[in-house]
Amino acid sequence: MDRRNFMKHGMAVGGAALATGGGTLAAAQTAAQTPLDQSFPKDFLWGCATASYQIEGAVKEDGRGQTNWDVFSHTPGKVANGDTGDIACDSYHRYREDIGLLRNLGVKAYRLSLAWSRIFPEGRGKPNPKGIDYYNRVIDALLDAGIQPNVTMFHWDLPQALPGGWQNRDTAKAFADYAGFMAGKLSDRVHRFMTVNELRCFTDLGHMVGTHAPGLKLPPAQVNQVRHHGVLAHGLGVQAIRAHAKAGTEVGIADNANIYVPAIETPEHIAATKKAMREDNAMFLTAVMEGRYIDSYLASAGADAPKVQAGDMAAIGSPLDFVALNIYTPTFVKADANDPRGYATLPHLPQSPRMASPWLYVGPEAAYWGVRAVSELWKPKAIYISENGTSADDTLNASGLVDDSDRIMYLRNYLGQFRRAAAEGYPLKGYFLWSLMDNFEWADGYTKRFGIHYVDFATQKRTPKLSALWYKELIRRNALV
Repeated sequence: MDRRNFMKHGMAVGGAALATGGGTLAAAQTAAQTPLDQSFPKDFLWGCATASYQIEGAVKEDGRGQTNWDVFSHTPGKVANGDTGDIACDSYHRYREDIGLLRNLGVKAYRLSLAWSRIFPEGRGKPNPKGIDYYNRVIDALLDAGIQPNVTMFHWDLPQALPGGWQNRDTAKAFADYAGFMAGKLSDRVHRFMTVNELRCFTDLGHMVGTHAPGLKLPPAQVNQVRHHGVLAHGLGVQAIRAHAKAGTEVGIADNANIYVPAIETPEHIAATKKAMREDNAMFLTAVMEGRYIDSYLASAGADAPKVQAGDMAAIGSPLDFVALNIYTPTFVKADANDPRGYATLPHLPQSPRMASPWLYVGPEAAYWGVRAVSELWKPKAIYISENGTSADDTLNASGLVDDSDRIMYLRNYLGQFRRAAAEGYPLKGYFLWSLMDNFEWADGYTKRFGIHYVDFATQKRTPKLSALWYKELIRRNALV
């Protein structure tokens, strides 16, 4: 039978079936006309996120001290195209315009970070009134716009004047002093603080891999000590914020834990996934949530294990009001009886889908499993997504717009998985999209654009991308669109 005759025959058979099965067809049509509930919880908090060095610029204004990223970005060969954050998005001067972008989206919250060196130019000692005044203006302008500020105390821009940086234990103490000081200044208006952003990045990428400031490649024992100082800074920071903030202030962390996803959703693979999540984040989020270094980590590190002083782990494990997660990409896991760990991580394949940044493999399931695993392992009171988003090779079209359908695809799929977690009852309370606008993307300079607003860095003009219109509609409906 040729294709045309086959089609005619199929249509005849189908017509007969429709004629005799009208009731079934009507029922199917009725079902198709009932839309699936794609809504989020009614009090879900929608926001956007940025970070100080990535957007502010004004690196030599109003008493700001030099940071490790000022030094690193000005070192030849460290950042793509020799880019720096000297000007970035010039948000130091344009913050009111940027708050206007937030207001237009309809978000109710904004996650920003403070530049430590604007407050304490030397990292500690005498505070800088102009730095405090700047953030007071930003906080007040956000509140005037009906937007809730969520403040991260440290997002990688470390005062260069601190001796030894994160290799020095005293830096953790200096951080706590700064965090407590600013909590005392802001907690009358800011009700949610995050201590540090992405432990693994400012420790490992800066001190083991060498691709971020300060660009070191230390031996394992020194890397583990830097990691310890990072989690200690968080813990001491929690204690300092609680000591100085107004009653009722919420304190947590923004961490990019490695997220593991079961290759198949069966009990054995799910158990393997949670085991991987706990063990492979042992030096970071696991230590924070459990107040100890688990045995598998210490056994693996051996003589290279960090030196821990009395009281350190109690501080590191200070109780949190919430955990915030930066979720971008998954690692898939399967149970494996032949592996001593009981699980095997599956490598990304050459054909695995990914976005513009080479590391950003697409796996929307990471959204659901990140929330679920953290919730089931450690039972935090609340979970927020402090970052989720994607880079894209955005360009303006002939109409001067950016139709970033690739970013919308990414966001829609990930947010569908976040919605699944919320619908199943996991304590997911809010979402901060990374990022409000294109900005300085660390070692990638300005070559990778993560924003939902396009920034022309020559003119500083901000243009909403199609993804901004999509996010605005999602917020308006409080439902996936």
